Amino acid sequence: MGLPLSCEFAEAGLHVSGIDVSEGKIEELKAGRSYVLDVTDTQVKKLIDSGHLKPTTDFSVISDCEAVCICVPTPLRKSRDPDISYIVAALEEIAKHMHKGLLIVLESTTYPGTTEEVLLPRLSDSGLKVGEDFYLAFSPERVNPGDKVHNTRNTPKVLGGVTPACTEKAAALYRNAVDKVVTVSSARVAEMVKLLENTFRAINIGMVNELAIMCDHLNVDVWEVIDAAKTKPFGFMPFYPGPGLGGHCIPIDPLYLSWKLKTFNYTARFIELASAVNSSMPEHVVSKINDALNEKMKSIKGSQILVVGVAYKPDVSDVRESPAIDVMGLLANRGALLSYADPYVPKLGILGNELKAYDLAQGVEQFDCVVIVTNHAAFDYDSFLPGASLIFDARNVTAKLKLPESCTVWKL
Repeated sequence: MGLPLSCEFAEAGLHVSGIDVSEGKIEELKAGRSYVLDVTDTQVKKLIDSGHLKPTTDFSVISDCEAVCICVPTPLRKSRDPDISYIVAALEEIAKHMHKGLLIVLESTTYPGTTEEVLLPRLSDSGLKVGEDFYLAFSPERVNPGDKVHNTRNTPKVLGGVTPACTEKAAALYRNAVDKVVTVSSARVAEMVKLLENTFRAINIGMVNELAIMCDHLNVDVWEVIDAAKTKPFGFMPFYPGPGLGGHCIPIDPLYLSWKLKTFNYTARFIELASAVNSSMPEHVVSKINDALNEKMKSIKGSQILVVGVAYKPDVSDVRESPAIDVMGLLANRGALLSYADPYVPKLGILGNELKAYDLAQGVEQFDCVVIVTNHAAFDYDSFLPGASLIFDARNVTAKLKLPESCTVWKL
């Protein structure tokens, strides 16, 4: 999220210092190469050459900056509580170079209260007063990787400051980079907005994933049910089942809210239930693959299985929290002989073993089962799926294909 935002500010004519602790990423940028799909090499090189974008690992440049945007990861610990160590580390570096007039905006998704409870006290240690000597706000990133329509500039930017003056300063900054700024009454409200957006998706995906399991018991095609339901022009929004949730937002962000509510002795029941359902989907997928192989008088153990698509969503290279990793891990633990195909992921580590992407041009006839997990647009299903003897389709991509009778298809 940091690089696309930096490029938008730089395109607007601002002078941007892009700070990262990864020397590899900084060297890539200095060489005019982008490391995210949504920013082109050409765009990076143009901004580097013009001097509007200066990548660096040196935090001291903050001393000369008028504003700092914090765009660091906020994962979950294994105990499922928030890990804000990256925010704290960035905060400590900023505090070393605090100066009068500096605007600090946190973009990293976190629990409501982080800006005021974690950032504000540390920054106030400088002796500067918020809203007068320095300015502090929260503005959640809304980047949707791989989206060809919605980008940083045309997606409305929500922001809330610790004081009205903070909100005003932050809005003035972001109007350079986005077409529409939506201000709210506080940083806490802005933090909650992002969590609502992703909790809404997580819960609805959890609901439709459970519906898929219900339909399986009832011998009903869940994809047909959804296609018919979405013809209703009001009161219904289609969501689709899948092998689980992936990425760094939807599986994680709602649990930040759930964790925060536990400090008030309140259980976020919808969030916890949706998380449980979504987390169970890889096991459901593997169970159905097992059933499909059993009908062919085979078991998972010793079967050659090809997983098609391992990124967490279509048309991106990110494998963080990808359900494909969980599916492959479960299959490997049961003795499957695994291969995978993904044009965006040339190498992949599974249970300590590094696999290289399989070239689909070699055909799929040798595999006992082809499992479709991530439906990249780059896949030409018509060219390779007819050669499969057994397909497990977790994304309904086979619905519009004409496959030979020799090909057995199981759907989620």
